Amino acid sequence: MLEVPFPSQREASIAVQSLFPDREPRKGGITKTLSVSANVLSVKWTAEEARILRVSVGSFLDHLALIMETMDAFGPPLQQ
Repeated sequence: MLEVPFPSQREASIAVQSLFPDREPRKGGITKTLSVSANVLSVKWTAEEARILRVSVGSFLDHLALIMETMDAFGPPLQQ
């Protein structure tokens, strides 16, 4: 399980909404569960093979880094 703290719950929610559409390309072999509690984004993987897990985690971290860089570049989200 990976837990990523964000400055606010709103930013954690934006991150999880941005990551949800990215389903695993392979059918079977791996599942990924995303959730937000307060300002923490949690991700849990279950995989049949270490290689599949490594690829999934690497891809997820690349997407997460891009989301965080974008949030930093544009500043905190406006309140709704």
